[in-house]
Amino acid sequence: MIFDRMTDAILRHLQHDGRLSNADLAQRVGLSPSACLRRVKLLEKNGIIQGYRAIIDRNATRTMATVIVQITLERQTEDCLRRFESRVRDCPDVKECYLMTGDADYLLRVEAQDMSDYERIHKEELSRMPGVVRIQSNFAIRPVVQTWKN
Repeated sequence: MIFDRMTDAILRHLQHDGRLSNADLAQRVGLSPSACLRRVKLLEKNGIIQGYRAIIDRNATRTMATVIVQITLERQTEDCLRRFESRVRDCPDVKECYLMTGDADYLLRVEAQDMSDYERIHKEELSRMPGVVRIQSNFAIRPVVQTWKN
């Protein structure tokens, strides 16, 4: 896959608006529609573009609380990390999970309906994950920067 100015432009425009038509995208980056479509399909095939999604206004849905959770494991062995990661992938309330450097081993973004729903997630999901010895939860007040927004 060749990364050049055109590829960067395609990715930047699609990150900003994943619903751009191929014709609009081609016009914005200065390619013919067929050349633009070939590049987008190649980016998808090579896993550079991993998918498209809708960004939902959490205030318009039942999900009202975003919780940033730091998880510390008892050990950082390959087996312990693998078991935790396998389990966290199966938790539908965990929207993002990152392996970290620093004090915590993992940083999670969890979405809950309210405080009692998060208590359920904490008690029934997070605290039961393999190897977890510490959970630190922080409730987000509001988003300040979201790069996917227009």
